[in-house]
Amino acid sequence: MFDFFERKKQELNIDLNEVQKKAVLQTEGPLLLLACPGSGKTTTMIMRIGYLIEEKKVDPKRIKAITFSRASARDMAERFARFFPQSEPVDFSTIHSLAFSIARVFLERSGMTFELIEGGGKGRQPVNKAFLLKNLYKEMLHDDCTEDQLASLSTFISSIKNRMIPLDEWGKLDGPVEKAGRIAKKYEEMKTRTAGHLLLDFDDMLTIAEQALREDESLNERFCNRYDYVLTDESQDTSLVQHRIVEHLVAYHGNLCVVADDDQSIYTWRGAEPDYLLDFKKVYPDAQVLMMERNYRSSKEIVETASAFIKRNTKRYPKEMQTENEAKGPIFIKQWDDPKRQLEYVTYELLSEKELSEVAILFRNNSSSTMYVNELHRRGIPFYMKDADDKFFSHWIVEDILNFMRLSFNAERKDVFSKIIMKMNLFISRNMLTKFQHTETTGNVFDAFIQTVDLKESQVKKLKAYKEGYAIIPELRPDRVIKVIRHDLGYEAALKSRAEKFGFRFESLLSILDTLEGIAAQLRTMVEFANRLKELEQAVQNAKFNPPDNAVTLSTFHSAKGLEFRRVFMIDLLKGIIPSEEDEGDRVLMEEARRLFYVGMTRAKERLELLSYGQDEGKAKEDSRFLNEVRGLLLKPGMQDKSDKPVKITKAKLAINPNGIQDGGELKAGTAVKHRVFGKGEIIKREGDEIHIQFGASVKRLDLDTVLSLRLLEKVGG
Repeated sequence: MFDFFERKKQELNIDLNEVQKKAVLQTEGPLLLLACPGSGKTTTMIMRIGYLIEEKKVDPKRIKAITFSRASARDMAERFARFFPQSEPVDFSTIHSLAFSIARVFLERSGMTFELIEGGGKGRQPVNKAFLLKNLYKEMLHDDCTEDQLASLSTFISSIKNRMIPLDEWGKLDGPVEKAGRIAKKYEEMKTRTAGHLLLDFDDMLTIAEQALREDESLNERFCNRYDYVLTDESQDTSLVQHRIVEHLVAYHGNLCVVADDDQSIYTWRGAEPDYLLDFKKVYPDAQVLMMERNYRSSKEIVETASAFIKRNTKRYPKEMQTENEAKGPIFIKQWDDPKRQLEYVTYELLSEKELSEVAILFRNNSSSTMYVNELHRRGIPFYMKDADDKFFSHWIVEDILNFMRLSFNAERKDVFSKIIMKMNLFISRNMLTKFQHTETTGNVFDAFIQTVDLKESQVKKLKAYKEGYAIIPELRPDRVIKVIRHDLGYEAALKSRAEKFGFRFESLLSILDTLEGIAAQLRTMVEFANRLKELEQAVQNAKFNPPDNAVTLSTFHSAKGLEFRRVFMIDLLKGIIPSEEDEGDRVLMEEARRLFYVGMTRAKERLELLSYGQDEGKAKEDSRFLNEVRGLLLKPGMQDKSDKPVKITKAKLAINPNGIQDGGELKAGTAVKHRVFGKGEIIKREGDEIHIQFGASVKRLDLDTVLSLRLLEKVGG
């Protein structure tokens, strides 16, 4: 189609390469288009749609383009309008929007009424998803649900729906909180308890739409006859139920173009099914597979290093990302003494940048961003938050610290004391606290508690010591107050107990305290500290919804996908962060973590900086194994590192357990074992090169070679 491509080259200055042209011309039947980062997939998709309309005379209304997000849908619609201004609009939408239109028709036909309990809308819903889950958590676990637990539980429920796990199996499932499967099942039962009326969350739209297309023949025919061509974008992040909806839609004609990159699949925790892409030809046997391997975005060094890095994953299509871009300088690897030095380095580099909108700071966890927000705001450096982490400021740990401080202003405040007494590592029972709350008391709360409740001598001794500590707190600077709370008042020890009880990651909780100390270090009084937290919370909101011009972007690796910047700082590249402890030892999670690191690397166009630090609060830190992998690649012939600091290859140190099992024959089903991270468990089965072990409420699938070579397991008992 010389005329079409030449015409678009003259009109739009778009010159497609040979693979892109093939993707445009391959209109009939199923096509899997594997697009490496920066390979021009969106432009290719738009050109393919335009080709269908201009050359094959397809009615634009007969084309359906399904995107990953509303922002993507808007972007593609706007780009299509620019490329083909004479054309009627094409239907670009998210899979959820499409599913809702199908589900709504199905429910109306069934005589069912419904209301959405998730998302925005006019006014506040009288019942919403968070409200239901919090009440169920309280009912089943007899404790209040934290925001972290609520988010984890909500994601868990979303995942099992997207994976199409039957409802009768939910109660047996392990989850992020105790009894998660039972809570999920009870939640679903509550939403359907009113005859003829349903409460729906976002994922119900998907499951009901799939059910409708599967069970209602006339409805299936109505929607399947609506489109002759279907395109899906970012399909590596599509869940099983979403794939099934698309299967139903194209069953008549089979004209499906799936655009994806299996190397950028980073949402399995939300139910995404990357294996579906690897099995694409099993679902569509006559499918064509094209690989867009040319990267137009990044420099030669970045493309070659990232391409070699991702090849360490085994579950992937064999692609060879390459580029014709010029070399722009080395990838920089820097290890700083501590997080403060890392922060100072990034801040001073930003002060010398003129085009901040071309710079990004990327991190694995949102908690990493708060100290950067504090420093950038303090120095007047404009920033945009891709992920507005205002949840940090409402986190229960932040509220705990503020309550500890509030009590120092008035040691007779019984209400404040009641909120923190359980956080002082005193092993106070809830019955003791209830008795204290219902007894008339006056004066100092420490004295009143001792007089009101039957306590052990050790508890009385601690309370008297805490009372003395509170006497000096008003004289201290806020960072010193936080240290007193953490160590002298037993808060850190109480946090550790709480982490073990509820399954929190203790290191994550400590990082929140470290961040609060960092903010407090620049302030003189506790009042200034409380005001500063409010100020930063507002700054984060402004940076999300009203970002200034020419602002540096702060984003998690996850949310950075699809973006590009001239210069990228990847920070906090430490063992335990990326990969996390949970990723270590689990091959599936490890490959996803490597894909996440790869996504971060491929955001950079010219300058990529990988940063870590050697210690924090006196504790030694190890570099991420991924950082060490990149070091090794840069030292290979032809990929020499030229950073201003000599590259020191450091391997992640893991002490070999002399009692660890070395012989695979000892790893039999029923054997009781102990893992260095997950604790005691029992081997359930061996399957291929994996071993399945039950640790408490969860089952871990561990790589057999890794377990044996590093002696990660030892036998328990006789």
